[in-house]
Amino acid sequence: MFSIFPIKGNVTAPNGFYCDGVNVGMRKGNDGDVAFIRSDALCDISAVFTTNRFCAAPIVHFKNYPTGFQTNFLLINAKNANAMTGSKGVEDINTIFSKLNRTEVVNPVMSSTGVIGYRLNIDKIVSAFEMFDFDAKNHEKLARAIMTTDSFEKQLAFDVVMHDGSSFKIGAVCKGAGMINPAMATMLCFVTTDAAIPKSDMDELLHEAAGQSFNRISVDGDTSTNDTLMLMANKTSGAYNKEAFREALNTITFNLAMMILKDGEGATKLVSFEVKGAKSLEDAQKASMALSNSLLVKTALFGEDPNWGRIASTIGASGIECDEELLTIHYDDLLIYSHEFRELDKEREEKAYAIMKQESFKVVCDLGLGEYSYKSYGCDLSYDYVKINAEYRT
Repeated sequence: MFSIFPIKGNVTAPNGFYCDGVNVGMRKGNDGDVAFIRSDALCDISAVFTTNRFCAAPIVHFKNYPTGFQTNFLLINAKNANAMTGSKGVEDINTIFSKLNRTEVVNPVMSSTGVIGYRLNIDKIVSAFEMFDFDAKNHEKLARAIMTTDSFEKQLAFDVVMHDGSSFKIGAVCKGAGMINPAMATMLCFVTTDAAIPKSDMDELLHEAAGQSFNRISVDGDTSTNDTLMLMANKTSGAYNKEAFREALNTITFNLAMMILKDGEGATKLVSFEVKGAKSLEDAQKASMALSNSLLVKTALFGEDPNWGRIASTIGASGIECDEELLTIHYDDLLIYSHEFRELDKEREEKAYAIMKQESFKVVCDLGLGEYSYKSYGCDLSYDYVKINAEYRT
């Protein structure tokens, strides 16, 4: 038995973690553009990265460490992805860390977000080392420093208390609003904990958490070169329960994933796409993800058009086994399509319009062929999405 309570502090809520964010001139305004997370004690670290074949330099740098390495320092920068920069991008990271001049730092790692194809401004990033308060718990500054096109900070923390009175804390911060497509992980998300979790459990539960959260969302169907989900555990609480940690981690990652969808560039609606009655889990997943990625479906959501034809055609085009005689489609609990009701009458169309005007609703497609189901999540595609991304560098 255990209880989970929300607390403040995101990554600094667990014992022994610190963070700060500063502006070194890469971003206009007062928000930071370089940040850090550090721990007093060495941390086991587990990560899930993008499946994009052009992994950014920070991911390559991370993978150059030996398996099972520990760290106590993470550096993050915005405005520059350090992606498609070749071996020089990794060399630049090593150069930056060589100037950190903090003997207590062990195996530092880096994460970056921003424009692809440009090398880091080493001098500007290194200047942050003189500006950081390394003993601060400025979690709000961290949350804002890692943002790109985000419109709000995304952060959560929990205190997890077991029946014997022992407890541990887990906290997280993430960024993401565009270039979001499930592919092992998505966006940047950093999770800290003082739970005494074994490294093997970290790897298992982090992959599981990614699968039920970030891997199920899509803003625009694009997979970034920098996608990172990272868990750091300093184990200083001495407390741990696997099921309690699983629930806390899954709750944090799922809620952060929903924040990303809500903040999808120009998004006005958050919609779940459940495909059930499939012959296999693979079919259910393929069809569900096709719906959450479809541009035609996304624009129909934005236009509040209850045209079930876009839903049906996307399922048919996904390549799965399906039959129009067996298919049913519901918006929330309203039947939109079945082989007996192929045309919307006035009453049902009006009810469908009312559902689609909501900020969130569900689309449920029953294939009528088997017992497997899968649910993914998406948002609409608005005029603002085009404007934001057309002007991304300007």
